[in-house]
Amino acid sequence: MRIGLIGTGRIGTFHATALSRHREVGSLIVTDADSARAQELADRLGATAAPSVDEIFTWGVDAVVITAATSAHAELIGRAARSGLPVFCEKPIALDLPGTLAALAEVDAAGTVLQLGFQRRFDSGYAAAREAVRSGQLGRLHTVRAMTSDQSPPPADYLPLSGGLYRDCLVHDFDILRWVTGREVVEVYATGSDAGPAMFREARDIDTAAAVLTLDDGTLATATATRLNGAGYDVRMELAGELDQIGVGLDDRTPITSTEPDGPPAADKPWMGFLERFGPAYEAELAAFVEVVRGERSNPCDGREALHALRIAEACELSRAERRMVRLAEIPGGRD
Repeated sequence: MRIGLIGTGRIGTFHATALSRHREVGSLIVTDADSARAQELADRLGATAAPSVDEIFTWGVDAVVITAATSAHAELIGRAARSGLPVFCEKPIALDLPGTLAALAEVDAAGTVLQLGFQRRFDSGYAAAREAVRSGQLGRLHTVRAMTSDQSPPPADYLPLSGGLYRDCLVHDFDILRWVTGREVVEVYATGSDAGPAMFREARDIDTAAAVLTLDDGTLATATATRLNGAGYDVRMELAGELDQIGVGLDDRTPITSTEPDGPPAADKPWMGFLERFGPAYEAELAAFVEVVRGERSNPCDGREALHALRIAEACELSRAERRMVRLAEIPGGRD
């Protein structure tokens, strides 16, 4: 199999390395706006560096992996669809609903495959939580608590391009909430704070956020996020039901210290970033994509999953701006 990868930044380098080791990938072509960076990666992996994106679509690849800047995702998805190529794309499809819907329309018209990079669906802890909910182990689910806490903020110049904390960060929690519970969000109330470094206010973004979400069966969920969790990278989910309660992300590297005299000790080596915490999940989602391209399995994370998560993020943005509860029915792009 011959795969073209567009974008050789941090996540692109990780994905390219994983693909270069995959037994079914016989040839890997990489490209980047920074041609020297692409060439360095190609030399290190024994891959081929293409001069531009054009060669990805003219050198006869079997599939495309998009890890370029977010602003390029929708255009590249459309180009791949028009070329009849299956695509794996890191989230998001686009930072707004019109761009997302337009790209999905191109994929639908072409009848091609678009798999989105929501890696938490491939994490063993979240998979076990999904099974616990679906099997009835918890009984009636009444409360879900989700959180994503970054150890340190991204560069200041990234913030204006990120789409904001709800779209860039909490969108993962919104997706995994739907995937684990099998339910849809019907209304949200969200708020946020920009009381941290000035760069968040300058970018008209927030550094910390919280949302209360009501699911279609009455289950209540909270989702919180921050860019400033100095203790480490902390991603967790707690699910409480009438029969049992479980937690995802609790291990000897969880960056939290108990104040109880007999509580567990602080982590010796807390998680510091997403690639470290979710490395196996990232590899698993790409292995799944290879199987999809080979016709060995169905798409595990169709592009419309990104649309559903983005609509929740959009509802949160509207709720924060207008200081009110927002129903998902107010946000365009929902199911008919």
